[in-house]
Amino acid sequence: MRMAKTLPERPRAVLVGVQLPGVSDEEHAADFAELRRLVHTLGYDSVATVTQKRDRLATGTVLGTGKLKELAKLTGGSGVIASGALNQTSKAREKWEAAAEAEAEAEAGPDAGDEDDDEGPQEALAPPTDDDEAEPRPTVVVVDHELSPSQLRNLEKATGAEVLDRAGVIVDIFHRHAKSHEARMQVEIARLNYLAPRLRESSGGRERQQGRGAGDSAVELDRRKIRDRLAELREGLAAIQKDQDHRRYARRDQLRVALVGYTNAGKSSLMRALTGSTVLVADQLFATLDTTVRAMQPETRPRILVSDTVGFIQKLPHDLVASFRSTLDEALEASLLLYVVDASDPTWAAQLEVTRTVLREIGADTVPSKLLLNKADRLDAAAREALLAKHPDAIMLSAHQPEDVAMLRKHIIAFFESSMVEADLVIPYARQGRIGEVYEHTTVVSQAYDESGSRLRVRGLPGAIAKLTQSFQE
Repeated sequence: MRMAKTLPERPRAVLVGVQLPGVSDEEHAADFAELRRLVHTLGYDSVATVTQKRDRLATGTVLGTGKLKELAKLTGGSGVIASGALNQTSKAREKWEAAAEAEAEAEAGPDAGDEDDDEGPQEALAPPTDDDEAEPRPTVVVVDHELSPSQLRNLEKATGAEVLDRAGVIVDIFHRHAKSHEARMQVEIARLNYLAPRLRESSGGRERQQGRGAGDSAVELDRRKIRDRLAELREGLAAIQKDQDHRRYARRDQLRVALVGYTNAGKSSLMRALTGSTVLVADQLFATLDTTVRAMQPETRPRILVSDTVGFIQKLPHDLVASFRSTLDEALEASLLLYVVDASDPTWAAQLEVTRTVLREIGADTVPSKLLLNKADRLDAAAREALLAKHPDAIMLSAHQPEDVAMLRKHIIAFFESSMVEADLVIPYARQGRIGEVYEHTTVVSQAYDESGSRLRVRGLPGAIAKLTQSFQE
């Protein structure tokens, strides 16, 4: 008899947030819904929420005293910040050390270390009651704000649980989903920048180190190692990005479209539909971290390249934006940006503004763009009509409907054709071997021959035609 394989139970998490002045109830609920999806993507089940309206975050613990005790009751903690010694090893240091081991394993295989290196140590919880045995206590607290090191430490003491903030959750998701060597390096830079200020002293015997750096505390040596590793990563990343710059320079005269938008808006589904490529499509946040560039299929003349970029999210950690700057350069250097939004999400307008804000910071807001209202198959007729009435220039579609994708393809081709001109090219017989360049960068309308060579009537972008003309005249 074959026994069913039981899956390991997912850690249980409590979501914590403060509704600050100026944040509406709808926006606050949307923030929590997004945090719940982030936590689920990381591998946790959210089983409870604790929320509070305050003028500002409590300096030491984010929540007020009463709400902190309410949170601690869920996790089995004391609800107060004990004044005892700190943990023997900080969670930040343990995560850093675990990540370092995982990076070493990654050199041997692309997926090594993805499963366990984000599992932080668990604090001892209060003895379970009869009810607790039927329903295990949550062991993780996730806060929808960026925490200072002292807030993180205080919440751990008060709740007896592992505490993560929103930035830490996003960084960990990026770490798990990064596959290419470049993406792994980018994420490790962001991860180390996040963990470095959260390293704290242990109280047990590692206060002073002998030998090299004698007199320095353990945490100072740890931070020195992080600085050295960051310098090494940045040097390696600069070499990779230099090679990418060369590739982008080689593509500078080609027609380029970049899909940009909020995470899980459907960019990868559209990428697959437009290009026939086997990019990863998954209903989870940050499924795509590596930029993919493919030719639109069926191929056009001149060829149109489509690139899929990393998704955006509210409160995206600044270090991640900086680390993925080269990825965002694909958007900056595109001829057309397609802003993809999930039209079935009631907060899509706010998500679009997040995308526009990030691209504005890198100067990509000047690139011509089109708004794509994706996932229209989830809307009823009235909702679709209302959206189109409000955004008449937008393209409404579903990436899963072939006729919608064909319509989008026509829009893309029409955009580029509106900028094209016709011109005559003369290619001497001695250079006929290079005629493929003409077909790659233009559409050949007609071709004739005389004593000087091939005479081609072509249609293409002015810059591409000027470059070809100069090339064959030299």
